Amino acid sequence: MANFMFCTGIENSIPTINGGRTRVDQMEACGHYERWREDFDLVEDLGIRYLRFGPPLHRTLLGPGKYDWEFSDLTLNDLRRRDITPIVDLCHFGVPDWIGNFQNPDFPEHFAGYAAAFAERYHWVQLYTPINEMFICAVFSALYGWWNEQMTSDRAFVTALKHIVKANVLAMRAVLERRPDAIFIQSESSEYFHADSPAAIGPAEIMNSRRFLSLDLNYGRRVDSEMYEYLMDNGMTREEYHFFLGNRLKQHCILGNDYYCTNEHRVHQDGRTWAAGEVFGYSEITRQYYGRYGLPVMHTETNLSEGPRGDEAVNWLWKEWANVLRLRNVGIPTVGFTWYSLTDQMDWDTALREQNGRVSPVGLYDLDRKIRPVGKAYKQLIADWRDVLPAQSVCLVVPVVPPSHSGRIDAREQEQSAGEMLGRTPSQAQSSEGVGR
Repeated sequence: MANFMFCTGIENSIPTINGGRTRVDQMEACGHYERWREDFDLVEDLGIRYLRFGPPLHRTLLGPGKYDWEFSDLTLNDLRRRDITPIVDLCHFGVPDWIGNFQNPDFPEHFAGYAAAFAERYHWVQLYTPINEMFICAVFSALYGWWNEQMTSDRAFVTALKHIVKANVLAMRAVLERRPDAIFIQSESSEYFHADSPAAIGPAEIMNSRRFLSLDLNYGRRVDSEMYEYLMDNGMTREEYHFFLGNRLKQHCILGNDYYCTNEHRVHQDGRTWAAGEVFGYSEITRQYYGRYGLPVMHTETNLSEGPRGDEAVNWLWKEWANVLRLRNVGIPTVGFTWYSLTDQMDWDTALREQNGRVSPVGLYDLDRKIRPVGKAYKQLIADWRDVLPAQSVCLVVPVVPPSHSGRIDAREQEQSAGEMLGRTPSQAQSSEGVGR
């Protein structure tokens, strides 16, 4: 069982740009397809046992019921051999060309089918982030016009959002039918909007309500009244809204939230926003999300570019870790922390809107796989704190089954018990050992 999950990730964003003609594949840009074994070696060297990782959706889901599992089998079975627990990221900012984009109403059913097939093949996988940053995905694709459908209207945003969250809910249901003790760790952006003047209070309040929409719908929570009107005015039907209220799966979830120095915004009275930098910080904003949903928390993403001094990212790591400890010390159950990602990324200076080949130096390692100062600092932080944190509480322990324990009698009993609580028996997949298992 997991006491505290120190984690990193392999960036697998795949949005399209240029009217859908150009695919931005971060695994390709960062060399992971060729260097995945080396990357997993680096994870082990850091002392990390949890990895946000998932196969690229556009290369794996080839059509309805048609899959290419070759890369998934190679990588996931290697993680299993190493006893590294993956938090499987099934959809990260994009869909295969044959689905088109997030305006497609068939996306939720296609994605649920994919999640079901994945859970059947890799029954030993327990932790999932079905769709990464649902709110940001909908905003960037359908409100800002940056990715995928590249639309810029409230109606397009609501359409994308309802399809993305429905896909996430259906995927959770599909996985639970095959792995009843599955745990879903949301990776959702935690935002706050600061009014720049008294005249900006109204627009800021609307934005601070809208930031909760993806998680409200995902967890089956009734949205704020102004957001209900907003959803109805922009194409959501009452039947669609009640679908979300009728699928409360939050008891299977950990509230994973992401925080960067760009997550807080100043709002002008005309609705324009710009980056505010760190004002409240991670702990205060997370208190707001925890107060709303009451779920265990995991810090699922943060990073900062290494700047000219070389210690900028190290100092940000210290600051974020201090915020995590603050949450734990005031009694908010906090179960994990993530520096994202393992290696530097590409072209995030334009939010992947352009392919300029510019390195974003935010990784624990650079793209030559040489450790950065923040990588050394994170390795030391893990070594220092790994055995200290569990002593603070023996009550909140996440019931994670590590890959090496898959199939053991205690793991089967846990799954059986979870299946009985769901009113169904676990998948027969647990008793067979196929290539993906």
